[in-house]
Amino acid sequence: MEWYQALGLLVGMIMFLMAFGMPVALAFLAANIVGAWIFMGGERGIGQLLNNGLGALTKYALVPIPLFLLMGEIFFHTGLGGRMFTAIDKLLGKLPGRLSYVTVLGGTAFSTLSGSSMGSTALLGSLMVPEMSRRGYKPHMSIGPILGTGGLAIIIPPSALGVLLATLAQIDVAALLIAGVIPGLILACFYIATIWIQTKIDPTAAPAYDVEPMTLITKLTLFLTEVVPMVGVMVTIIILMINGFVTPSEAAAFGAFGVLVLATMFRCLTWVSIKKSIIGALRVTLMAYLIVFGSATFSQLLAFSGASRGLVNWATSYDLAPILMLLVMFGVLLLLGMFMEQISIMLLTVPIFFPLAQTLGFDLVWFGLIMLLALEISFTTPPFGLLLFVMKGVAPPGTTMREIYTSAFPFIGCSLLLVMLLVIFPQIGLWLPGL
Repeated sequence: MEWYQALGLLVGMIMFLMAFGMPVALAFLAANIVGAWIFMGGERGIGQLLNNGLGALTKYALVPIPLFLLMGEIFFHTGLGGRMFTAIDKLLGKLPGRLSYVTVLGGTAFSTLSGSSMGSTALLGSLMVPEMSRRGYKPHMSIGPILGTGGLAIIIPPSALGVLLATLAQIDVAALLIAGVIPGLILACFYIATIWIQTKIDPTAAPAYDVEPMTLITKLTLFLTEVVPMVGVMVTIIILMINGFVTPSEAAAFGAFGVLVLATMFRCLTWVSIKKSIIGALRVTLMAYLIVFGSATFSQLLAFSGASRGLVNWATSYDLAPILMLLVMFGVLLLLGMFMEQISIMLLTVPIFFPLAQTLGFDLVWFGLIMLLALEISFTTPPFGLLLFVMKGVAPPGTTMREIYTSAFPFIGCSLLLVMLLVIFPQIGLWLPGL
């Protein structure tokens, strides 16, 4: 069987099963079993494939995923996230459009702790949109910053999706996590600039309202007690990883423990919140481990059937410039993001794109960061970006999908600008890992 026939058979089976509503992980598992029967010699091949897949689940690099998820779940269910947003809101005073800034500033901090774009968007949407609507904010001022900031969870560590991508691509987990720090902060600044421009163009988009005046001492106390402890957990994790004092797994354990200590100190840790946090983290962790199992076996099938080697040879035979190949791969990711969720995209593309990127001479950590940004953009790409529907679910009644789509476009533009900067100046992402 030719390589393109093998590739078409494997990918076609997966797409067919997913079209009929089968969960992603199970669709990959079913296609892998059929592929192993065809390409690896029947029952013996299936047994070998399953053994290899189980071996992939024992990797130490997977440990941060449940710990990062648990950290975010505790932060959400104990109410620490709500306290931080309230404090930032009070600190900004009478700044025009201040609730939009609160969304970006607080959301950036929360994204680093949650590691989940869906969780971050759901929290921000349920906390901020009703309040901004009540105060007369136009939809693009309330929905847009939330859609943009929710995607920051993908690239700012600790990112559960970043850990998963690094594991699937077999690159340094810590390097990829640290590489997202500076680009993530730049993206947050782009979002703040976008809000400022929008308030200047249309001051009525975010009406001003009176706030209770606060003394400098009160503001300082509020900042030190409600903001610094939460953000301090994230900053400490990053510093420890950059200096090599801890591995990503140890950093994740430290972060989860740090949030537990904070919740205890603020007396908001209850058995109910612990139970909800564990269940939430366990649910996503099991899905992530099934995905790793499916991806590991899928990658082996592509290699065994000759599909991955044939595809790389075919792609490089056109003698296109590496930057054009990068543009093609980026476009494929955006196109897939219109119809599929991000984990499915990773499962389909990582076994193909990373060998191709290595052949083209790209730094794999840099390419992983570009891929994460493409996934972040595809989260909000109309018509079927996942965060668009999460926002629809938490937005006030009467909010239309058209309003959500138009609100997302300026922030998609910010992300595309960051990608362009990373292509022109790769050291934006590689400087910190290089330390």
